[in-house]
Amino acid sequence: MGIFKKTVRRAVMVREDFQKLPRHVAIIMDGNGRWAKKHKLNVAMGHRQGVETLREVIRHTDDLKIEALTIYAFSTENWNRSKEEVGALMQLILDFFKSEIDELDEKNVRILILGDKALFPDKQREVLIEAENRTGGNTGLTLNICLNYGGRAELVRAAKAIAQDVKDGKLNVNDVNEQTISDRLYTTGQPDVDLMIRTSGEMRLSNFLLYQCAYAEFLFPKVLWPDFSVQDYDEALMAYGGRERRFGGRLR
Repeated sequence: MGIFKKTVRRAVMVREDFQKLPRHVAIIMDGNGRWAKKHKLNVAMGHRQGVETLREVIRHTDDLKIEALTIYAFSTENWNRSKEEVGALMQLILDFFKSEIDELDEKNVRILILGDKALFPDKQREVLIEAENRTGGNTGLTLNICLNYGGRAELVRAAKAIAQDVKDGKLNVNDVNEQTISDRLYTTGQPDVDLMIRTSGEMRLSNFLLYQCAYAEFLFPKVLWPDFSVQDYDEALMAYGGRERRFGGRLR
């Protein structure tokens, strides 16, 4: 393992410890590059260590019986990064599913890939499709993995689908409403995001789940993603539990 932390399951909080839990958590896993620079490693090592953190967060989310977890793994803009970094991320896709798919499937986790899979190399695309097909009938945690994903692109995709249905006479334009849009998003059938966490202290959405985060609670812990522990995650969930959500109303 070298410098990498060993994934040891420490005593953590259980569902009964929380006043309330979100149904849907979304995470922007930010800080892999800065973590690598801090440890004088190349950025690929930062991403690989980030996968170690992700593994523990997925397990804990599943243990807490949270309905959905969405992670921002690779955006439509990430293709603009260096050839070496993109190559390392493509390899991580293969490595992650090779090492994790059996456990995820055994734990009844359903995997959904949010984004356009068409641009991925053949091996990666096949692995992603196989993961969705293998776990499609599972009824536990829904794990949404955003790959080649952009929030604006998702909304354009939904708008085109609605326009086509109107053109084909399947939908009356006067019947278009919020549910019409929700039904054409990648997350159709899932609850909107309740809690959005972005690590590393950066405070922006970066084109992530723009529609689904309309009434989400936001937290921006300063810890870099590879150092984000299960205990940090519990603290974020506790902070969420202490907030009163108004959805446009006033405090009671």
